Amino acid sequence: MGKTLIIYYSRRGENYVNGSIVNLEKGNTEIVAEYLKEATGGDLFEIRPVKEYDADYTRCTEQAKAELSENARPELKEYLDSIEDYDNIIVASPCWWGTIVPGMFTQLEKLDFLGKRVYSVMTHEGSGLGKSVEDLKKICKGASVGTGLAIHGADAAKSKSTVAAWVKKVLE
Repeated sequence: MGKTLIIYYSRRGENYVNGSIVNLEKGNTEIVAEYLKEATGGDLFEIRPVKEYDADYTRCTEQAKAELSENARPELKEYLDSIEDYDNIIVASPCWWGTIVPGMFTQLEKLDFLGKRVYSVMTHEGSGLGKSVEDLKKICKGASVGTGLAIHGADAAKSKSTVAAWVKKVLE
């Protein structure tokens, strides 16, 4: 299987779930990232923007939409310097406006993906993987981008077996 790193961003607090705004103590993507860690024995790295997204879900989505349309690269509280020790990189993110969150792009642009295998895992409320796979192919130069996994956000807590089956299929 090789050594695996899971780079993820997750939103706690107000989230859109099955047509309603609900307050989540733990974000859907964080739940899935923990399942990925368990299934791979890998390491976790959380993307944490310096400027937090608005606590209000609607304002958060407007902020993310503006960042994506401006091709913004929000500053992060901490960066990975290298992924040299890893064979597989799993990028786990909510699907915002059809792709990974802007802060993920900030981090990924700083890394050397030559010879790495990269996978997209997206939590969503109807948009699946969006264009995350295509975007990873553009940004992770030199990587082999494999089959991604889309997890319906409302089902994140019930996705442990789905995550484990996907890991077994794509990483073994």
